[in-house]
Amino acid sequence: MQFIDLLSQKDRIRTPLLQRLERIVDSCQFIMGPEVTELESRLAAYVCSRHCVSCSSGTDALLMPLLAKGIGPGDAVLTTPFTFFATAEVISLAGATPVFVDVCPETFNINPELVGRGVEEALAKGLKPKALIPIDLFGLPADYERIEAVAASFNLWILEDAAQGFGGSFRGRKAGSFGLVGATSFFPAKPLGCYGDGGAIFTDDDELDRLLRSVRIHGSGVDKYNNERIGINGRLDSFQAAVLLEKLAIFDDELDARQRVADSYSRRLEGKVTVPRIPEGYRSAWAQYSVLAASSSERDQLMQALQKEGIPTMIYYKIPLHLQKAYASLNYKEGDFPVSEDMSSRVFSLPMHPYLKDEEVERICEVLLA
Repeated sequence: MQFIDLLSQKDRIRTPLLQRLERIVDSCQFIMGPEVTELESRLAAYVCSRHCVSCSSGTDALLMPLLAKGIGPGDAVLTTPFTFFATAEVISLAGATPVFVDVCPETFNINPELVGRGVEEALAKGLKPKALIPIDLFGLPADYERIEAVAASFNLWILEDAAQGFGGSFRGRKAGSFGLVGATSFFPAKPLGCYGDGGAIFTDDDELDRLLRSVRIHGSGVDKYNNERIGINGRLDSFQAAVLLEKLAIFDDELDARQRVADSYSRRLEGKVTVPRIPEGYRSAWAQYSVLAASSSERDQLMQALQKEGIPTMIYYKIPLHLQKAYASLNYKEGDFPVSEDMSSRVFSLPMHPYLKDEEVERICEVLLA
């Protein structure tokens, strides 16, 4: 059984994809070719964003807005410790300091009520709070109504980390469209993934769009040999754009299939484990189907039982960021973010993809319920 089944998806898009790839080979426009321009246009329309800037990875999609906005030494950027390392890593790469804010136990996403505490911590450390990076964890958009209000009250601009949330929505607004700027990842395991690394950035701000396009190509000005600022090599190649264009054509259908799988899991597993809660007005992209066991030991038992039956599972994330060795210099300690620490000790994820068969879901649930 596959944790994420890219083979079935590949068979579905194989013919039109190979045609696109052959055209690229014939044109020899391998970097920033017409497929990239087409992809940016289609992604912007999908998200209902004025601008889309493609880039070489989800990490660069988070880093580029920080560089474009001049985030650097002495600045604090708030985010959560219950996420993949890249979210905080880009803050450090920009020269700023991450300040962590705990999550809501119901959604795994940042708790808006605790943002003020993070601002106070930053000020106490002599830092200037500048920005907030909420994460749309496991596919569920964060509570942007409350987040945008609290961010405005502290004069923080928002960089939405929609690396897992792309395809999700909150009250009709698509993930990637919240805050000043949104970022997503096209890593192959994501709901919309390419066949390598890729990412995209969304904004309605014309000036930020101009700066992002400069940062993407070494801080270029009128051409790539006229450099106005420090940037990166963040371009998306044409092959990855071609893959994404074909996958985007079937994306909504795949999201519907993911929802059916999630509904099946939740109906069967309610009461055995804590299943995900999707608040009213939200739609998850179901990047992962993550549940909570009653304890760390029960998690181990359940995962071992599944493994014995050839069923893969994963833990996202076993060590919260404030306890990672890389951030020892921030002087956080165990107990500082109790919800994130509790989640890390009990969470695990089940196979989730659009091609998971009903009988496979049934088999997974039978093992867990035994």
